[in-house]
Amino acid sequence: MKKIAVIPGDGIGIDVTAEALKVMAAAQASGLPITWDVFDYGAEKFLATGITLPDSEVENFRRNYDAIYVGAVGDPRVPDMRHAKDILLGLRFKLDLYVNYRPVKLYDESLCPLKGKSIKDIDFVVFRENTEGMYAGIGGHLKQGTPDEVALQVSANTRKGVERIIRYAFEFAKKSGRKRVTMSDKSNAMRFEGDLWQRTFYEVGEEYPDIEKQHWYIDALLMQMVKKPEQFDVIVTCNMFGDIATDLGGQLAGGLGLAASGNLNPGHTSLFEPVHGSAPKYHGQDVANPLAAILTVGVMLEYLGWPQWNKKIEKAVIQAIKTGNVPRDLGGKLGTKASGDYIVSRLVTPE
Repeated sequence: MKKIAVIPGDGIGIDVTAEALKVMAAAQASGLPITWDVFDYGAEKFLATGITLPDSEVENFRRNYDAIYVGAVGDPRVPDMRHAKDILLGLRFKLDLYVNYRPVKLYDESLCPLKGKSIKDIDFVVFRENTEGMYAGIGGHLKQGTPDEVALQVSANTRKGVERIIRYAFEFAKKSGRKRVTMSDKSNAMRFEGDLWQRTFYEVGEEYPDIEKQHWYIDALLMQMVKKPEQFDVIVTCNMFGDIATDLGGQLAGGLGLAASGNLNPGHTSLFEPVHGSAPKYHGQDVANPLAAILTVGVMLEYLGWPQWNKKIEKAVIQAIKTGNVPRDLGGKLGTKASGDYIVSRLVTPE
């Protein structure tokens, strides 16, 4: 039995997580050995109690759950987004979720903003280092609030951290039959960080002679993603550049309403989340797009050992898009709940 901790989050995160749970219930009813518990961490709890996410709960997740599913978090009533930071960044760092995994896969040509690109042209994955770099929180202010103010933000990269994400990218390529791994940095400007990434990339790459190695500076990578996305199989990069590249990738595949993700510590408790915002003003209006949340369930189930369920969910989503049984932002007319119900209906219909 696999146990999942669910944090619905804020705003439309609550709405779309409800549809994700319908999909999980359909999988469970089909015989998949999964169970889940819902935890109410989010803006409402923080505003009422001052509690974000206690260390004791993180330890509970580590010891007693195989995966954590998190809906979108964020609420303007918490201007510094402290609760969101403690939930997402806190879990990433405390559980050492060093792999950020973002599949970039076009499900229907009509959703791609690029002219003349097919579903065969946009099908790659991005691995973002998830615990170091600019997001490590190293830095500070000197003479804050004065004309002489200095702000420092340090990008911290370790050999261990760089090597393990690069190795994970190569291993993924090898196991999935992908032929090329592309590493991106900005070593023409960020010399020391770039030197570490490039040396590590080519040293590790020597262990994978059958996989082609490619390098682009991050600005060139982004241009190539737009110009010729079909050249990419696996992309690996640092924390900040990965944050930027994955959002562009999401847009190429139809927008963040279809963008699933995993934050992984391979073999250990890992976190899964759709990457769109919480849009609190739309909460409860039955207008949010739940497909990213549903596709994230597929990514999670594959990680837990059931890749066939990821394929089933993707197939149901493709059918929903082709038949127009999707929300308005994807060209359909369904609300959040009806969109989720349609996906479930495809999952339980015998093939």
